[in-house]
Amino acid sequence: MISFTANQAKTQFGEMMAKAQREPVSITKNGKPSVVVMSIADYEAIEELKLQCLRDKLARSVAQIESGNLRDGDEVFDELLKDL
Repeated sequence: MISFTANQAKTQFGEMMAKAQREPVSITKNGKPSVVVMSIADYEAIEELKLQCLRDKLARSVAQIESGNLRDGDEVFDELLKDL
């Protein structure tokens, strides 16, 4: 991943945007990673993956309910939180 400092990102904004079209760009502030800039296509792909993962979990849950395999709600939410 390419990295720019916050100051470089500000002064070389056009270059940073051009690079972000090809791969994500990390922007650091005070030497620490702060944000990532990416193409809209990459962002949309990530959002679609997140949505598909949620749909898969929901489908598994429905299948478990239909098969009579019920679980305590707190256990289920604890598992979901581990994935976040």
